[in-house]
Amino acid sequence: MADINSVVLVGRLTRNIEIKYTNGGMAVGKLGIAVNRRRKQNDQWIEEASFFDITLWGKTAEALQSYLVKGKQIGVQGELRQSRWEQDGQARSRVEVVATNIQLLGGRGNGPGEGSQSYGQGDNQGFSGGSGFASGPQSSGPSNDDFEDDIPF
Repeated sequence: MADINSVVLVGRLTRNIEIKYTNGGMAVGKLGIAVNRRRKQNDQWIEEASFFDITLWGKTAEALQSYLVKGKQIGVQGELRQSRWEQDGQARSRVEVVATNIQLLGGRGNGPGEGSQSYGQGDNQGFSGGSGFASGPQSSGPSNDDFEDDIPF
């Protein structure tokens, strides 16, 4: 049986994207998101936040730099990667999400990126909307012209 490593998260950015470059000139964007969860404890609802580090590679990271700002709601599709190292004789590890698709969701302010737009990593060609998250309504059924105006529900 094949292994599966896929994750989808929707949350708000905890900081602006930080872009650095590898020695080969490839852009690496680092950002963090908070994903909120509500749960009931006794008779009260409690809000919990989970924080995740996201890595975004290449032209997608560069192109989205002005859109990925603190507080912006985004959807992320990617895979989990674990880094292991030793520090002061102690084994350390860290898990991060390597993004393959980023979807900009409704957000704050009137800046660029309002609404829902999808950007992904396809063959290192910059963005390739449409793989992963949808960038607009998609229909696999009949068109609206096939329906009568009087729908009983």
